[in-house]
Amino acid sequence: MLKLPARLRMDNVPQVWAQLEGALRAEMVQVGNAAGRSVSLDASGLNDFDSAALSLLLSALRMCGQNDWQLELLQPPRKLRELARVYGLESLFWADAPPHEVEA
Repeated sequence: MLKLPARLRMDNVPQVWAQLEGALRAEMVQVGNAAGRSVSLDASGLNDFDSAALSLLLSALRMCGQNDWQLELLQPPRKLRELARVYGLESLFWADAPPHEVEA
């Protein structure tokens, strides 16, 4: 299982992504030899973030999807889910999210 850092803001997301991308690739190789095609990302320690965190998560989701893997985001802070909901992205990360309704 991979773990997100405590802080994900616009100024550090590029560096965090560079590390996470390599870790995701390594995890896919390691887990690929076992059953299942899912990578878990622990967000329980994330406590300082902005919308750049969603950009990082979308990049991770895209990378996993391109390799036919599922990304499982575990223990996200409530405010991260709220931010994802505001941007209409909640259902991309969490299967239990209510469908996003578009207002006319």
